[in-house]
Amino acid sequence: MNATMRPMACAGCRLNRRNFLSTGCAACAGVAGLGLAAVSARAAEPRKPLRIRIFYALHAPVQPRADWPNVGFNFQPVMDRFVPELRARCPGFEFEATQASDEPTAKAALEADKNGRADGYIVYQLNCWNRVVQPVAATGKPTLLIDFPFGGSGGVLVYASQFMKSGTPNVGFVASPQMDDIAAAVRCFSQVAPNGADFAARVASARRAGTPVAGALACTADPVATLSPKDCLAKMREAKLLVVTDRKVGNIEAIRQQMGIDVIPTAFDELNAAWQAADKDEAKAVADRWKKTAKAIVDVSRETLETSAAMYLGEKALLKKHGAIGLTVNCLGGFYGGHIHAYPCLGFHELNNEGLIGGCEADVQSASTMIAMTTLTQGRPGYISDPILDTSKRQIVYAHCVASNRPFGPQGPANPFEILTHSEDRQGAAVRSLFPSGYMTTSVEFSAPKKQILFHQAKAVANLDDDRACRTKLVGEPVGDFEKLFTKWCDWGWHRVTVFGDLKEPVFALADALGWEVVREA
Repeated sequence: MNATMRPMACAGCRLNRRNFLSTGCAACAGVAGLGLAAVSARAAEPRKPLRIRIFYALHAPVQPRADWPNVGFNFQPVMDRFVPELRARCPGFEFEATQASDEPTAKAALEADKNGRADGYIVYQLNCWNRVVQPVAATGKPTLLIDFPFGGSGGVLVYASQFMKSGTPNVGFVASPQMDDIAAAVRCFSQVAPNGADFAARVASARRAGTPVAGALACTADPVATLSPKDCLAKMREAKLLVVTDRKVGNIEAIRQQMGIDVIPTAFDELNAAWQAADKDEAKAVADRWKKTAKAIVDVSRETLETSAAMYLGEKALLKKHGAIGLTVNCLGGFYGGHIHAYPCLGFHELNNEGLIGGCEADVQSASTMIAMTTLTQGRPGYISDPILDTSKRQIVYAHCVASNRPFGPQGPANPFEILTHSEDRQGAAVRSLFPSGYMTTSVEFSAPKKQILFHQAKAVANLDDDRACRTKLVGEPVGDFEKLFTKWCDWGWHRVTVFGDLKEPVFALADALGWEVVREA
């Protein structure tokens, strides 16, 4: 008997679950027979399989350009495995797959499926920013967004947080590489109405159930001598940040007014001229030092080392010329546009080791955050990253191709580092820093327009060696509510700045001195 069925007692007899079938009441026996027959009939009815259409959101089966995971990445084996593994774990479902690179191709596939045969949709985000899930979600049918780690992670974090913020009930998401976690979410399709009501909530419940509890978060002792908020703000008001780009730079006035940092837009030509003027013998000496100190150098030629060293010397010359302590460069636009002829990554690595600021992608918000944190900690470098979240391990992975290997400051111990190509395009020279484990880290973003500091902490637990996406991959176990970490990406962007040390009290004190709010991300 179905546990939701409750037999009703007839007049003159006491009826409960224990004596229902043993009672001598003929009427009750008749009701029992009819009820059991109905249940048996329903059980005998064949269940129609749920039809789920899968959209692979990607540029092409073999990646044609620089992007996560990397140029030339072959997605075909990933796609070939996906459906058979789902079928093995999800009986009673039918899966059909198609590829889509953007909203028009996704809409065309939906139009071809307009007869409504699909009971729900999966969007497997293989590249980051292909807008496929948006038109799919707009159908109103249950839609599951799945992250391919170090491929589609940025899009999943930003898009999922947008759906969470808007309270879209028909869109759930998975941030785990484990097929069992993906299958648990897929099985939620069978639990909701065709209009997708409560699908997001059911997937979230499955996601939380598959997330481990927090491990031991006690950390290695790491006392940090920080400046007082007053002294930190005074030094920030003396700081200059160069932004090397050919694009319009936003938030400059807010940063100047709120943080006191003078932001100076700078042309590519100026950096390129400084690179060309760098002393060749000095560049060779820097390249020699890198060759001697790097744990490994892979697929990077001697010529590339020397041009990267010249870029470092050019960056230093530019800082000296302007009296600045940091610069951030539109590195990809500059390199691909032919405006600069060496990646600035190794130069940023050196600057950050020296207590100066080298920031990626002309990201003024993150670079000004680095200035604030390096000033506050008297030299500890900030590490800009593109994080991913993995619920199967309850971990956050901070990934980028630029990192210091002196996380405790210029006078602190150095950790091993490797020199490899820039990951997305397999060109130039970039850094894999093998950070120490066991220490508390503090990740922040300072937003001058918002007058807020986004804040979370994590214990450094490992370095991930994965060829997909950026070279440095610091693994952390977050402090606090892991599920809450999914909520802020659409409002704050993908970058975070991570600094070694338990800096909660100094950051909160600095926020008070600025008159800002701290937004706790976890």
